[in-house]
Amino acid sequence: MAAAVMRTTRSSSSWQMQVQWCLVFCWVVLLLLVLAVHGKETMEKKSSSGASTDVTDGLEVYMVLVSGQPVVAYKGGLSDLNATAQLFTRRWKSRHRTRDYLVKKYRAYLTKKQDELLESFFKTHRRPYTKLYSYHHIVNGFAVELTAEEAELLGKESSVMQVEKSYRVQKATVHTPEYLGLPEGIWAQEGGFLCAGEDIVIGLVDTGIDPTHPSFSATGQSPYRPLRSYRGKCEVAPEFPLGSCNGKIVGAQHFAAAASKDGMFNASLYFASPLDGDGHGSHTASTAAGNHGVPVLVNGVFYGNASGMAPRARIAVYKALYRIIGGFMPDVVAACDQAVADGVDVLSLSLAPNSPPPGSISTFLNILDVALLNAVKANVLVVQAAGNGGPHEQTVTSFSPWIISVGAGVDDRSYPNTIVLSDKTVLPGTLLAPPTKGPIFYDLILANDAVQGEGNPLYSPSDCQVPSIFNKPLVQGKLLICIFSFNFVFGGASMQQVVTTLEALGAAGLVMVVESDSAGSMFTPIPLTIPGIVLVDAMHSEALLTYYSNRTVKDATGKPVQFGAQARIGGGQIATYSGQGQQVALFSSRGPDMKDFNFNQADVLKPNILAPGYLIWGAWTPIGIDSPNYIGQRWAMMSGTSMATPHVAGLAALLKEKYPLWSPAALASALVTTADLEDSRGIPLQAQQISGSSAPSLQPATPFDMGGGALNINAAANPGIIFDAGEADYVAFLCSAEGATREQIFASTGGMCPSLLGRSTDLNTPSITLACLNGTQILFRTVTNVANNIETYTITWTSPTDVAVAIAPVTFTVGGAGEQQSQQITFTLRATGISTVSSFGHVTFVGNLGHQIHIPISVTNKNLE
Repeated sequence: MAAAVMRTTRSSSSWQMQVQWCLVFCWVVLLLLVLAVHGKETMEKKSSSGASTDVTDGLEVYMVLVSGQPVVAYKGGLSDLNATAQLFTRRWKSRHRTRDYLVKKYRAYLTKKQDELLESFFKTHRRPYTKLYSYHHIVNGFAVELTAEEAELLGKESSVMQVEKSYRVQKATVHTPEYLGLPEGIWAQEGGFLCAGEDIVIGLVDTGIDPTHPSFSATGQSPYRPLRSYRGKCEVAPEFPLGSCNGKIVGAQHFAAAASKDGMFNASLYFASPLDGDGHGSHTASTAAGNHGVPVLVNGVFYGNASGMAPRARIAVYKALYRIIGGFMPDVVAACDQAVADGVDVLSLSLAPNSPPPGSISTFLNILDVALLNAVKANVLVVQAAGNGGPHEQTVTSFSPWIISVGAGVDDRSYPNTIVLSDKTVLPGTLLAPPTKGPIFYDLILANDAVQGEGNPLYSPSDCQVPSIFNKPLVQGKLLICIFSFNFVFGGASMQQVVTTLEALGAAGLVMVVESDSAGSMFTPIPLTIPGIVLVDAMHSEALLTYYSNRTVKDATGKPVQFGAQARIGGGQIATYSGQGQQVALFSSRGPDMKDFNFNQADVLKPNILAPGYLIWGAWTPIGIDSPNYIGQRWAMMSGTSMATPHVAGLAALLKEKYPLWSPAALASALVTTADLEDSRGIPLQAQQISGSSAPSLQPATPFDMGGGALNINAAANPGIIFDAGEADYVAFLCSAEGATREQIFASTGGMCPSLLGRSTDLNTPSITLACLNGTQILFRTVTNVANNIETYTITWTSPTDVAVAIAPVTFTVGGAGEQQSQQITFTLRATGISTVSSFGHVTFVGNLGHQIHIPISVTNKNLE
């Protein structure tokens, strides 16, 4: 039977894929909540005379951050508040109390210090002032009207940390172009978004495409010129008519022979054409190369303007995956083969094997990886999803060093929401839903208290899936409390059916609580048409249920006779941005890589790079059923390494446009060696891990979590030096690796093993991975100058634990473009005994003209005996 292939979107049918880590934003949500609650206490400061401030020419609003920790971060340090602040911090983290007197006390202290600074400053300048906001909880500072001269002077005060002029903001959707710095970076270098990716063809092996989607329209775009280098064709079918390939879409074909032979393919259901009947393929295509500035409308709500990473790149579609059934490896390999034959420049694969290929031993010589090696031989850069098996170790499903394997990152966007109870308690949650109408409070009713009949035995009444079991007059006009249980993850319950229930009953809105933190960790925010909120934290859910119980009177039989609980729901359709660096998503697969399907470790680093892959808006097809929450929609917000992969594919296309003669290895090296290891504050990137609550814990990310780091395309556009490799190098790598004979390698690759075999660690990758270190090991890396200037580089490094590293030479000079320099790198164990604990380091190359790159080091098995 043909090997099945899965898409690497975060699937609702898998525990590992469904471990919900979206609550990484809960902390941010909470902070924003408190700021919203207390921000109303904004006050205007006047001069001692009490005169009001007139708005005068030259005054503009500035944000000022001052020394001292905000409420949520303060850990003590002032003698008069030390104990109080520490006590508050413990309470904040454990109970999220927003009205605790300790909050007020510390906030008042911060306000006092801010006002003292302002009073002193404006006393000197002899004018009244207006403080617009006082920030306490997530930052310590204020917003105030200043002239440019005053702003400069205020910035010189010893207690002032930062002064920043206010600027306009607008709603954004994919958001990652701005988050990754494309508009002012590589897009600008390539002539703006109207030119970015021009004439580069990205081949996507996926579920097809919806050619009618505005992300792929050629109307209103600059005319696309013919491509001489691309030879693909466009299939025509009743549902994929002539003209579907319009210049933006340059080719579209489908591959279903293996699926048909397996008896799984139904042409009327899955479409024997390039049409996307799922949604996944349209989503990935729009992320890689969708048109710029396309409005995202879901349920009539505008969520911003979408853009692909390379908005002028061309899209070549190779449909080999299908809704419900997934795909089959022969179809996938055929699609890859055709894509290379057609002349794509970049190949994007948001897919991975469900299980090891039958009879395979070497991961590098499975058919797909061999096919992809040959794609690289044809100068095609291959980008593949790393998989969604995280945070567990050795779960990557993209194996070979000639492939860029992509992990999923969480960017800085979230969609917070709140519910206010009648006793003024405010609870944070999430859901892309409108607020309840007006400032009034609405009665709450628990689903189980509104049941009047029997429904579908597959669902609990608290799932709110069957309208007929509820007493409509009792629910009408109230907020219905439902429970998000594992039935929504594994049992077929859906949020859209909840909406159907509420609309049928005339409910005013939805309040959904979770039965446990583990259930809450699996909820992903989705857009709804009715007012609603999901309290994803079990503690907040319990608080709401307790409030409801205390205000509901029941008779001796347990039947409610009087309802007294009331609430109103805020709006959750506005995104907030924290500015944080990427975090490795909880579900993103982790290394180390394996050289065979017995899980023996390889001398190869996987994943290679990190890119945004959580809550990504992208194109959808109205007939798509990949997610029931977006049936009938043209846009969907999805998570998975499937979503991260087209980010890298699109950005690689920009790099390919800039450097058309670079090899795939050179392009990959530029992407990996310039990736970010820290956020803008200099804090090391973090990786999400399973915790005991609905929110994941964080720990410093390792190369096994993120590879070289978070992709920084603007730095990749000018790396200075790169690590290059070609077909012969990869063949030598295969020959030195265990698990294959010379004959097998020649049959697979057409390459001859060298007479003198080296070691797999000698492959000139932009990383160093030692699966097993015994005593001392020497290996080599060679850099190639890709700049036009003579530059001198100095090498520094941090050594893995228990390992001494020596590099020679530590200083070298490279001349014009193409000149090379080799380094000898020696690893020596400094400890005795055996260790299987992975340890990590980095090698950094710093040029005197400003270029800087780095490569990660990882060592796992260490043995002196």
